[in-house]
Amino acid sequence: MDHPNVLEILDPVGTRLPVLYTLPHSGRIYPADFNSALGPDILRRAEDAYVDILLEGAEQQGATVLKALFPRAYLDANRTEDDLDPDLLVPGANVTAGEKSKLGIGLVRRVVTPEYPIYDRRLTLDEVDNRIRTYYRPYHHALAHNLSTLHADFGQAAFIDWHSMKSVGNAATPDGAGAKRADFVLGDRFGETCSPDLTQAVVDYLSGQGFSVSVNVPYAGGATLRRYGKPEQGVHGLQIEMNRALYLDEKNVTMTDGTAGLTTALSGVLPVIAAFLR
Repeated sequence: MDHPNVLEILDPVGTRLPVLYTLPHSGRIYPADFNSALGPDILRRAEDAYVDILLEGAEQQGATVLKALFPRAYLDANRTEDDLDPDLLVPGANVTAGEKSKLGIGLVRRVVTPEYPIYDRRLTLDEVDNRIRTYYRPYHHALAHNLSTLHADFGQAAFIDWHSMKSVGNAATPDGAGAKRADFVLGDRFGETCSPDLTQAVVDYLSGQGFSVSVNVPYAGGATLRRYGKPEQGVHGLQIEMNRALYLDEKNVTMTDGTAGLTTALSGVLPVIAAFLR
């Protein structure tokens, strides 16, 4: 089924690998019913901007690639359906704030960063339900279907949930305002969602490329890893966060001269994962 403006699936070219790349936050097609109080210059700061461009060609290497095309500021595919924010919804909505919603960054975000509220109104439950039906569930259906197919065909599979992160933390991030980050943060929920050996293999590769790498600090992995990462069943889920300072002018959301070298380095991650699974 086609889901225009919702998701895109790139099938592998050539030798197919048991690897799924998921990109939940790089979408930049803004739905007409968003009705945000902010302009695109601020809203786009919530994107994991251009991660899809950095990973172009992964399907040529044999990965299946799933991209959310809608923006995270509209709906966050890396949350649970019930992580809703009572401070964002009309009075009478019977919801209890989840862990991320308490910070304003739940399934439907209240803020881009704490100083930038996204709306000048409250949303109805119908609005939120429509976003879940139209965007969230098709994305997760595609993720689950492709991952289970790879697992069935190969006996094991890995999915890599690709993200980018601000170079410096803020009041809504686990490390707090002003905290500087490593070049890469790998999350496997402290070994819960991925074999530690696979995580270490990716750490070793990135470190060997000259990058600084942290594991599970400050990001151990979000709702997608918890939902699908089951290494005891042969399904490994690893989250990779890239520091935006490597490739992005964060204020203007434009790519910098660092892009080419980073793209080349990222193309080396897939062979490491494939070698582990073999």
